[in-house]
Amino acid sequence: MFSAVKEFGVTGRAIKNGLVTVDVIDLRQFGQGNYRQIDDRPFGGGPGMVMLAEPIIQCVSQLKRKYGDEIPVMYLSPQGRRLEQKQINQFSNLSHFILLCGRYEGVDQRALDIIRAQEWSIGDYVLSGGELAAMVLIDAVVRQIDGVLGNCESIHNDSFANGLLDCVHYTRPQSIRGRSIPDVLLSGDHVSIEQWRLKQSISRTWERRPDLLENAELDEQQKQILEEIQNEQRVMEKP
Repeated sequence: MFSAVKEFGVTGRAIKNGLVTVDVIDLRQFGQGNYRQIDDRPFGGGPGMVMLAEPIIQCVSQLKRKYGDEIPVMYLSPQGRRLEQKQINQFSNLSHFILLCGRYEGVDQRALDIIRAQEWSIGDYVLSGGELAAMVLIDAVVRQIDGVLGNCESIHNDSFANGLLDCVHYTRPQSIRGRSIPDVLLSGDHVSIEQWRLKQSISRTWERRPDLLENAELDEQQKQILEEIQNEQRVMEKP
């Protein structure tokens, strides 16, 4: 499964260029008995299986001996704290971290307690396993690392980079089925273009994710633009 991040796209290039390393460890090498068991039925009954504590503890202990006892362990779980861009930025400054991917009904809680796992979620929904969530986290973190993206400005213009959604974008041709791009983008006036993009960014955030504006630290220019957008909307809503 992890070939998606190890061999392709931005993360694949970063690994190939030696900017990051992604090691995938099969827990079955720490499994118990002849069948390398890593799960069992839950105490108290109920459907599904629960991942055994001991294989996870042994695996993490081995990694901590290699990388240091303070290496963070992140368990991908729908019950975890929701990942946001500010956490991704923090994770990109770590030298190493461990991602634990749950399966079935989850992981024996004693393992999570012993390895001092942080629980993180990529959204309020359930996946079949933590691998896809881990790959989402890896991709988000890797693209924040210096030298990974060809144009570092891409990071600063991303949605959530400054607490706002990104502006709209257009490319060639200039007209498609009677729809043309805004004239300002053809003006060559970079100041006006940046102003237009900022207004678009604030407008889309206000319309689609007003919750982001509640916590965004807007400067005076951004506050003025937001007020203009809100006034324009009030005028449009008048009968």
